[in-house]
Amino acid sequence: MTKLSWLPEPIDFNPRLRALPQDPANAWDTACALANTQLNFIQTNNLDIMLRRIGTTNAAVRLALLGSCTMAHLHAAIRVAGLRRGIAIEIYEADYGQYWQELSDPEAGLRRFKPTHILLAFDAHHLATGVTASMAPDDAAVVMQDVQARIAACWQLSRDDFRCPVIQQTPLQLHPALLGNNEHRLAGSKAGFIARLAAWLPDAATAAGVDLLTIDARAARDGLAAWHDPGLWHHAKQEISPQAAPVYGDLVGRLIAAHQGRSRKCLVLDLDNTLWGGVVGDDGVDGLVLGQGSALGEAFVAFQAYARELSRRGVILAVCSKNDEANAVEPFEHHPDMLLRRGDIACFVANWSDKATNIRAIAIELNISLDSLVFVDDNPFERNLVREALPMVAVPEVGDDPTSFPQMIADAGYFEAVGITDEDRNRTVQYQGNRQRVQLQASATDLPAYLRSLDMQLVWRRFDLVGLGRTVQLINKTNQFNLTTRRYSEDDVRAVMNNERAFGLQLRLLDRFGDNGIIAVVIGKMQDDTNLLIDTWLMSCRVLGRQVEPTTLNLVAAEAMRLGAGRLVGEYRPTKKNGMVANHYTRLGFDPVGTNDDGGNWAVLDLTRFAPAETFIAVQEG
Repeated sequence: MTKLSWLPEPIDFNPRLRALPQDPANAWDTACALANTQLNFIQTNNLDIMLRRIGTTNAAVRLALLGSCTMAHLHAAIRVAGLRRGIAIEIYEADYGQYWQELSDPEAGLRRFKPTHILLAFDAHHLATGVTASMAPDDAAVVMQDVQARIAACWQLSRDDFRCPVIQQTPLQLHPALLGNNEHRLAGSKAGFIARLAAWLPDAATAAGVDLLTIDARAARDGLAAWHDPGLWHHAKQEISPQAAPVYGDLVGRLIAAHQGRSRKCLVLDLDNTLWGGVVGDDGVDGLVLGQGSALGEAFVAFQAYARELSRRGVILAVCSKNDEANAVEPFEHHPDMLLRRGDIACFVANWSDKATNIRAIAIELNISLDSLVFVDDNPFERNLVREALPMVAVPEVGDDPTSFPQMIADAGYFEAVGITDEDRNRTVQYQGNRQRVQLQASATDLPAYLRSLDMQLVWRRFDLVGLGRTVQLINKTNQFNLTTRRYSEDDVRAVMNNERAFGLQLRLLDRFGDNGIIAVVIGKMQDDTNLLIDTWLMSCRVLGRQVEPTTLNLVAAEAMRLGAGRLVGEYRPTKKNGMVANHYTRLGFDPVGTNDDGGNWAVLDLTRFAPAETFIAVQEG
């Protein structure tokens, strides 16, 4: 059965829905809380209807659905999935089966809609049209090549014309077998054809820069009957059953969130009866249920293994426990069956304060926002306390069965990503180094002495194919120190690389404690013969206060003058998260020249009078 099992059951849903405030700003926050419960298809639709009636002031993601089947019944679930993540989604669905016409016709409604995301959804019946059991292998291969070419052409048209993320839905295995267990040996089997097409999609999509919506994997776990109703297919050409709509919408919503930089970054773990069985302060290290010889102990080890693998792909691990710190640390250092070790944990908080207070402290120490955190605790009291005090923190309803913890966190899609970089793999090491920097700063007698002692080196490079993945990731994930929050696809970054009147810089910071990775991106574009617009300036908050900003300005000014600019123009576009940089340009010596339509501001710097700032950072081109 398909359900949002990681979310708590809704309480008093109908009264809370009727009580939604009538002004859009307040209604949004209340509706977001309702969306973060385990809604069924009807509740999802009712919430969507109410919120659309009230309206929203939030800027919308514009999602185009281009498919070969009926998808209107999925709109509400997609919009509510966006709401669950604080994203307003506006949807355009092409007329039934008209995806090719929409992509190829310059007068189609798709052009007027101007999508920011495109989802291509081709049902298995449509894809296998013309495949018959009497086909010879060569004939089936020709049909396969035609279908693959048509899909690839849709990708190319989408990317060329709209320069936005493209999502390809994987096909469900809807056709009954003709041969049986060895269906793959029948060249003209529709089921075998879809299986071969599904096997082709991952590598082809990766090569084309297209992301997959893998509903086939989820349907394989839930059972096909939970996702597809043959009666509804024949009656209304609905490939996805309404009962699966909330989960379908959530799968779409998490991909959009990943593109918007809204995926979670940190897994915060309770200890007692979450990472091991028992209470370490009472039972001692030797009395914990953990490891071989116990089914329950092996389940805790399996959860630790999953958390460790998340860490290896870039998720930060933190501990939040009500314990004496010495007791809490001891299993990490001395229990032979602990997979997680103290070095795997970027932030370790164990005391007797309430967990909401400690989670706030974790966010501050890691210098990330609260809505970047996922908190896992077996205790329902602690889960509810954190949900009430910190509604922006994700708290999965894990219960007390550790065997379900890994799959539930995976099902929730908190850490959805569309790629992986070396920066991600080294993130724990980077945060460990940051902790050492903080300790050194606390012991330093003055700030200049501390900065000088770091032996910092800023290595800069122009945009290139080697760093393309990390550059795009940083542009689309950074929300706080980001002056304009413009989002760039790989194609957009390549366009900057090929523009002789523009530059793109990627900056890496090294110091005595290690490599911080690529920590900043700047894009500059000539507007005329004099003015260079700083289109994008973003930076990791981990390196704030280390003179990276003025050092970066030195590089930007040099690049602008290389292009013949006489002035730098800086723009600030406000969002809910980037208020910290509202006065960024004036702090760097720019002159304010006015405000823009969305409440931001403009500032200029006369390069003829610019003198590079002296900092404690050595600079070199890498």
